[in-house]
Amino acid sequence: MDGSRVLLGAHRGAGLWLPPGGHVEPAEHPTDTARRECREELRLLADFATEAPVFLTWTLTQGAPETRHVDVSLWYVLRGNARQVPDYDATEFSDMRWFDLAELPPEAEPNLGRFAAKLGR
Repeated sequence: MDGSRVLLGAHRGAGLWLPPGGHVEPAEHPTDTARRECREELRLLADFATEAPVFLTWTLTQGAPETRHVDVSLWYVLRGNARQVPDYDATEFSDMRWFDLAELPPEAEPNLGRFAAKLGR
C-alpha cells in the first residue's frame, strides 16, 4: 500500500486483479509466507506496516468443479511506492498496477472493498 493506493496484479489463473500473495508451505509461519511471496512475486523485500495480519477472508476459487477449493487468506499491509511497479512474476500475473481503493477495477478481488473499510480508507 501507498496511502490509499494498492498494488494489484492481473492473476492469470484467477482472472481477477489480486493483491500479490501465495500459499503457506507446510510448517511455514504465515508472516514468513508473506516475506517469501514478496520476494518471489515482486522481487522485493517485504516492508510490513505491521507484522500481524489485519484481515481474514475465505473465497471459493474459480474453475472446473473438480479443482475448485476454498482459499483462506490472511491479509497483511506492506508499504510500497505507487510511483514504481515492481519487477513482478510474469508467469503468474499478466499485468501489475497501482489502484486507488476508491477506484478499483470491476474484476478486482471481491473482498477489497471490505479490506479498505477495515483500514478506514
